[in-house]
Amino acid sequence: MVNLHYLLEKAYQTNDLTKEEITDLLENITHEEREVLFNNALKTKQVYYGNKVYLRGLVEFSNICRQDCLYCGIRASNTKVKRYRLTPQEILDCCDQGYQLGYRTFVLQSGEDLWYTEGILVALLHAIKRRYPEVAITLSIGERGVETYQSLIAAGADRFLMRHETASKELYEKLHPTMRFDNRRACLTALKNLGYQVGAGFMVGLPGQTFADLADDLRYLKELRPDMIGIGPFIPHSETPLGAEKGGTLEDALVMVALARLLIPDSLIPATTALGTLHPQGRELALKVGANVVMPIITPTSVRKQYELYENKICVDDHPEDCRFCIERRIQSAGFEVDLGRGDSQQFISRGIDIELPD
Repeated sequence: MVNLHYLLEKAYQTNDLTKEEITDLLENITHEEREVLFNNALKTKQVYYGNKVYLRGLVEFSNICRQDCLYCGIRASNTKVKRYRLTPQEILDCCDQGYQLGYRTFVLQSGEDLWYTEGILVALLHAIKRRYPEVAITLSIGERGVETYQSLIAAGADRFLMRHETASKELYEKLHPTMRFDNRRACLTALKNLGYQVGAGFMVGLPGQTFADLADDLRYLKELRPDMIGIGPFIPHSETPLGAEKGGTLEDALVMVALARLLIPDSLIPATTALGTLHPQGRELALKVGANVVMPIITPTSVRKQYELYENKICVDDHPEDCRFCIERRIQSAGFEVDLGRGDSQQFISRGIDIELPD
């Protein structure tokens, strides 16, 4: 008989569980024990970050992608997507608007669009940092060479988000026919070694995913110790090979958010838009179980609907100022405090790395 009370207490007190213990917990957890887990995760977040929720302005600057992931609505094989690509000036305009709205972190996210060469990205980073030297810039542009990653951090990039997607090599390569499991991990390791604040993460409820796979995800994150952990439910897109599959659930995703908070307590964890898509209060619920970042969209409304990784995404018709003040009210109504600063991870701060601002 699995002693779930013991496992929950161990996770809370030691910030550690073995793969077998995580698997046992996921297989046997009840509603009552979930509430204990959620409460412990919230208390752990408050120890490291207090009541703060950090806002980042998200610019989805291209939905063109060379990869063909089976679950993704902007996969290369989806011919029904209306593709777009913002110019560097349009991206800079988004940052201007975001800065006026108070954001001091910009997340620049796209499909794997190689039109944005190393040179174009370096020039863009220089332009943003010349204009706003105090902001943090997060890139989420997928797999590039180590030399490119080195050039981008030298040009002013602070952070890099790249979900590992799944810690199961078999499942990864089944879902990513154009990509290699080992290369994904090598990219994350390289980014970490170069000094980026690194974000990793995974989806919950993927077809074929097991509790043991999810345990491996958490153990991999425990080993990598990323500064940010993105966890969201699998939501099917009808124009993908997985369009008819059953999606992940809010409840299962919240359990994984809470466990991530306990096992890697000094990381930042976003309350993802996907959670808000599954449930009207999905993001607020995530904040109550350990999440502490929200990324309102500042992508131009003219192209927002085209950045459709999954269907029925929320906020696609809102203007940037609507998103900014709506989410602030929602965060405050959930009992938390909005922080518009850089919001570096406690792990990064504890590493004692000086942030060099460009001249």
